[in-house]
Amino acid sequence: MPFTPFHFGPGAALHAVAPRHVSFLAFCSANVLMDVEPLYFMLANQFPLHRFFHTYVGATVVLVVTAVLFTLLKKSKFLVSLLGRLHWKQPSILQVTIGAALGSYSHIFLDSLMHPDIRPFAPLSGTNVLLHAVSLSALHWACAAAGAVGLSIIGIRKVLRELDAV
Repeated sequence: MPFTPFHFGPGAALHAVAPRHVSFLAFCSANVLMDVEPLYFMLANQFPLHRFFHTYVGATVVLVVTAVLFTLLKKSKFLVSLLGRLHWKQPSILQVTIGAALGSYSHIFLDSLMHPDIRPFAPLSGTNVLLHAVSLSALHWACAAAGAVGLSIIGIRKVLRELDAV
């Protein structure tokens, strides 16, 4: 994806389908962490842009780092206070791990469809069999549509909960 937010669409849909199991925040965090790599290489004007962290092995490292960061932040009094003021529930480590796994692995899958420099199965294979399996516009529209559907479901649930509270 040219911009990380396109990856958030499928994350919103996955969270909408399983809100008690998938941390959307962990999903998004894993995606942002993944795209630090190509950002660095863009700024350094070094190619290829997508390297270790854009493999399934690298995505596993991002998953673990995301889970560890969330575990450490969960112990932060500031964060606990902030989440309380925002009326957000703290996700469990299982929710974070599932969200980070879905975020990091879907990132590799989606980027494999469009970036010629990705080698998702490295070091086992240097090929990318998914490259151009769908058109770029279809990929972007699908991610945007997933986000719209996911946000709609989340919004409808919120309205229904508020109506039940009345």
